[in-house]
This record gives sequence, structure tokens and C-alpha cells, in this order.
Amino acid sequence: MQTLDEVDYVSGRTRVFGIVGHPIAQVRSPEMFTAEFRRRGVDAILVPLHVLPEDFALVLPQLQRLQNLGGLVFTIPYKAQACALAEVLGGQAQAVGAINALARAADGRWRADIFDGLGCVEAFRRRQIPLAGKRVLLMGAGGAGSAIAAAVARERPASLAIYDVDPARAGALAVKVGATHAAAATVENVDVLMNATPVGMLDDARLPIAASTFPRGLVVFDAIVKPETTPLLALARSCGCVTVGGREMMLGQISKMVDFFYGS
Repeated sequence: MQTLDEVDYVSGRTRVFGIVGHPIAQVRSPEMFTAEFRRRGVDAILVPLHVLPEDFALVLPQLQRLQNLGGLVFTIPYKAQACALAEVLGGQAQAVGAINALARAADGRWRADIFDGLGCVEAFRRRQIPLAGKRVLLMGAGGAGSAIAAAVARERPASLAIYDVDPARAGALAVKVGATHAAAATVENVDVLMNATPVGMLDDARLPIAASTFPRGLVVFDAIVKPETTPLLALARSCGCVTVGGREMMLGQISKMVDFFYGS
């Protein structure tokens, strides 16, 4: 029986999962994954792990030696680098070249895949906002952007353009998913604007696009989870646009990631 000097969601038998990033304060994964574990009756918890870039190669292989570590989630800036930790890469990870989930399989091997794109598409599906036949501009060609680009491309948009501050990275991703490389971020001739960059995270008041207004019919998505209302989403809502937030994407992918962690 629980007493006033203890909690009921962690014990010596609890399976530990972690989310690795730099920075880490912006993530909502610990709350949301742990809630999903509890909803399923699974004795597990996910905790934030702030790892500096210069420490990543040293720290992560040591974390993998923990016997009660069930898996890891990766966020900015480690989704591509973390591929080296996996022994088996799933189809999405192979296509994108990045992962956001690493799980210890029953045979002891570490397998990995990426779920950002699937979560993004699922968020649009739950809102009944079609991507098929739409003109989409995606900002950001990093780990999350790559996964979103691959998933959105399969939804058969009328066009998919990719912009990144690194033109070579945007161009390479565009070739990989059959999209086009946008030389600039603009909402002209765009139906759906997607942000997969870290611009606007936490206390960052910047916008990922040079704009002061949006057309009312534009749908605006931001992959950032914290804050839930980013500067981009705030501007879009002030213009009467339909918006889809990072929390919705997270909800779309958490169930699939927990399935992945537990071999479903």
C-alpha cells in the first residue's frame, strides 16, 4: 500500500528509458511517455538526459550497458549521429539516415527507427486535414525534417518543397524524397507550411520564416513541442490560419514508439 512518503510510479523494478538531447529543457517526452506507460500498465519511466555534443560518443555507449535500460529517444541535435549506436535500422531510419528511437530487442541487439514523420502525418489525419493534393513547404532538413519529408512525400502532395539554411542539405533531402529544393522560405503558392527547425524553441522569439502575416487559408504546422504555442503558431493563429502543433505530432507517434520499445 502506498504511503505519504513514497510514489507509486517508480521502484527498483522499473524499466528505465531516456530522452537524449542538447538542450533538453524543452522536451515534453518524460511526461507524455510516462503517462502512456502508466496507461498501459507498464512499469517504466522516461527521464531527460542532457548530453553535451563533445560527450556524446563517450556517454552513450556506456548508457547502453545499463541492464535496466529499455531504450532511448533522441532529439536535437543527435538524430543522425545516433544511428551509429544501432545494430539494426528500420525502414524509415534507412530511408532518412536518422533515428529517434533506440530499443533493446529480446536478443540483446539494439534496433532503431524514426517516428517523427509518422507522427506528423498522424496528427494531420486526426485533424482531418488532407495532405494529398496540397502544395507543401517544409522548413528544416535535419533529423526531424528528413523524417517528415519522407512521410509527407508518401501522402502524394501536389508539390513538396524543402528549405534549409544549409542549401546542400536541403537539396540532398529533396533528391532523396522526390521533392524540390526551395531557395527561400516563402508562403507564396503554398497550402501547408511546416517548421521542422529549432527556431522558436523555449524562449526563442524568432520566426523560422521572414513574414509578418499569412494568408487565412494557409495551414501551419510546427514540430516544436515546448512552448506549445510557438512564435510561428501565434502568428498563424492571429491571421486566422488552421494550426497543428508539436504536441499533436508527439501524441501521434508516442503510441507507435512504445509499441516499438516493447516489440509490438
